[in-house]
Amino acid sequence: MNVVIAVDSFKGCLTSLEAGASIAEGIRRVDTNVKILIRPLADGGEGTVEAFVNGLNGIMEKVTVTGPLGTQITCEYGIVERTKTAVIEMSKAAGLTLVLPEKRNPLYTTTYGVGQMIKHAISKGCRRFLVGIGGSATNDGGIGMLQALGFDFLDASGNPVPFGAIGLKQLSIIRQDHVLPELSECEFRIACDVTNPLCGPRGCSAVFGPQKGADSSMIEDMDRWLHHYACMAQEMIPKADPLHAGTGAAGGLGFAFLTFTNAVLESGVKIVLKETKLETYIQKADLVITGEGRLDGQTSMGKAPVGVAILGKKYRKPVIAFAGSVTRDAVDCNCHGIDAFFPILRTVATLEEAMEPENAKRNLADTAEQVFRLWTTTRGPIDGY
Repeated sequence: MNVVIAVDSFKGCLTSLEAGASIAEGIRRVDTNVKILIRPLADGGEGTVEAFVNGLNGIMEKVTVTGPLGTQITCEYGIVERTKTAVIEMSKAAGLTLVLPEKRNPLYTTTYGVGQMIKHAISKGCRRFLVGIGGSATNDGGIGMLQALGFDFLDASGNPVPFGAIGLKQLSIIRQDHVLPELSECEFRIACDVTNPLCGPRGCSAVFGPQKGADSSMIEDMDRWLHHYACMAQEMIPKADPLHAGTGAAGGLGFAFLTFTNAVLESGVKIVLKETKLETYIQKADLVITGEGRLDGQTSMGKAPVGVAILGKKYRKPVIAFAGSVTRDAVDCNCHGIDAFFPILRTVATLEEAMEPENAKRNLADTAEQVFRLWTTTRGPIDGY
C-alpha cells in the first residue's frame, strides 16, 4: 500500500515535513510495511522556503539586508542547486511581523531588503526565482526592491527618493541605466493569491494600508502617489498595467515585479505543487493525506490542503486531512475533495499547550494511528492491496 503525505505547516508549531513525519509515525504503529512518501507543502507564504529546501535537497543562505525600518537584519532564503532556483519569502526582509505595532507606518517602510536578497541570489548563480509576497509591512510600490537592483528613482533635483511610500511622493524620474545586467536573464514566479489592483478602492493602500499603520489621510495620499508612479511606469514600459489582478499585492510589489522584471503572478499553492511534482506521486498512491494547522472555510478557497485534494480527486484517490483545530465551516472542504478531516487535539488544553511542538507531534501521531486503524478495518487486509 502506498500513502502520500503532503501537509502544510502547523504555523508557529510544526514544519510541513515535521507534521508529515508525525503522521507517518502513527501509520507505522499500525503496519510497518506501508510505503509512505512525505512531500513538502506550502502556499507561498510562511514555511515555503523551508518546504522547498527540505523537500528538494536545497540549501539555506543567510544574508544581511536592510529591513523594513531601514536597519540591518539577517534573513534567510533557499537555493535549489539542481535548477539554480532561489526561493524567497519577501516577509523575511520586509514583513509586518518585523515591525512592532507602535512603529508601523507605511510611509517609511521599505522593500529594499527584498531586492538585496534577489541580488545576493543572482551572485550565487540563480536565474530562476520563486517569490512569496504575502505579509508585507510596506506600501512603496516595490520601488525599494527595484532600487536595490539598480533602478534609479529620483526626485526633481536628480537625487534618490527616500525609502517608503513617502518616496513616491517625491518621484519625478525613473531610470534604468544602472540596473543589474543579470536581471534580464532572470525569471520570476510570484506566489500571489491576492487579486487587488494597485490603486483605487480595492487597491493596496485602501485595503491593506490600515493593518500597516495607515490612517485615512495617508491612504488617500499613498493611493494618489501610486497612481502617479504607475503613469510614469506606463510611459517608459507600455506593458505596465496597474489594474492587473495582483498588482496591489504586498503594497504594490506585485506591480513592480510585473512591470520591471520578467515575472508572472501565480497561485502560491499551484507553484509549490508543480515544483515539487506532487501530482506524479499522487498518481501512484492508494491514500492521500493532507492538512494544516487550522482547517476552516478559508481552506476551501484554494489553500494548500485543497490544492492537494484536487489532485487526489483528479486520479480518484481517497483524501483525508488532519488539523490542529477545525471550525464549523470547515465542512466546505468536503465539497472540495477532502473526504474526511480530523482535529488532533485529544484533551482539553490551552493554546500554548496545544502548540507546544512535542505535544503537537504526539497528538498528530496518535490521531493518525487511530484513523489508519479504522481505514484498514474498513478497507480489508492490507495484503489485499
